[in-house]
Amino acid sequence: MASGSELIRRAKEQIEEVDPRQVHEIQQNGNGAVLVDVREQHEFEESHIPGAVHVPRGHLESRIETAAPDKSQRVILYCASGNRSALAAQTLQQMLGYEDAESMAGGITLWKDRGFEVEVPRALTAEQRQRYSRHLLIPEIGLEGQMKLLDAKVLLLGAGGLGSPVALYLAAAGVGTLGIVDDDEVDLSNLQRQVAHTNDRIGVAKVDSAEQSINDINPDIEVVKYKTRLEADNIMGIIAGYDVIIDGADNFPTRYLLNDATVRLRIPVVSASILGFDGQLSVFKPYDGPCYRCLYPTPPPAELAPSCGANGVLGVLPGTMGMLQATEVIKLIVGAGEPLVGRLLLYEALSETFTELKVKRDPDCPICSRSPGSISEEEMGKFPDYESFCSG
Repeated sequence: MASGSELIRRAKEQIEEVDPRQVHEIQQNGNGAVLVDVREQHEFEESHIPGAVHVPRGHLESRIETAAPDKSQRVILYCASGNRSALAAQTLQQMLGYEDAESMAGGITLWKDRGFEVEVPRALTAEQRQRYSRHLLIPEIGLEGQMKLLDAKVLLLGAGGLGSPVALYLAAAGVGTLGIVDDDEVDLSNLQRQVAHTNDRIGVAKVDSAEQSINDINPDIEVVKYKTRLEADNIMGIIAGYDVIIDGADNFPTRYLLNDATVRLRIPVVSASILGFDGQLSVFKPYDGPCYRCLYPTPPPAELAPSCGANGVLGVLPGTMGMLQATEVIKLIVGAGEPLVGRLLLYEALSETFTELKVKRDPDCPICSRSPGSISEEEMGKFPDYESFCSG
């Protein structure tokens, strides 16, 4: 059996090695090569070459296609000294069918000796590395994505049926700041579905109860409480500065008002609604897809849209839809996957079916058909009377 040094020697004979100076020139020219760091997580966290994607050598076979899906594209791998990356390049060529896999000679050690820049990312604490360890293993999230989550600010409109599971799961995921807008107090009838609240908190403000549950899960999360209703005179001050908004409102005037304000501020909204055994979900990302007003130009008659208080709701349904909302929020923050922009997802619990409908932007939409620059400062905080609009 060949020794480790013999295997490395053979690998270097079979693959091309690239000098760090060439790699630096390739990066400067931006010719489309993929630079892959095959070191371990702790090595990558200490420092890495700017623009490199992290695929540990032990996970190369299962993850490389996420980083480099085109097997004809040039792929340059590096490690600490050039040995592991040589073996990795050999694996890409011989076992995985990559046509142009190379290793950077001397690794990041020689790169530093040549005086080229390295990136020293913010580090997670030991406790955070353990808490978010499963996220760090997912290539679509990893260290960079987890840092984005920790830096993110998400506003929950409502701490009820939908807001409860979203708050708990986003707290567990490490979303650094959670704002909560709710003027209600915990009632016994809430406990059938609003899982952020408990029997001993009946009569407590929902924002306070939700804060306690969030902190019980993850004490690092900053909770910003707004014990108020979202109105035309306070909405711009409340939602400004948030990265994503969770729409868990239970009435049409608030939804239309939220849509107007978020389009003006260009804040994406992850919206869900529930009734009986049915739920629906979509992502309204201003100017990247339709807005809420494109989907519902006018509100339905009251008799066709009863409230959960009047019509009832399956207790687990908000959990199902809320977890889907939380998933969409995470995708938006880390930039992974395909958010439900321009798509409406319908869920029917009795038959356990999902149906997806395409939704297009309305070129005549009174809200999102206007370009962002056409709204004056004076107009930014002025909104129609949606109570009258919806009652009419």
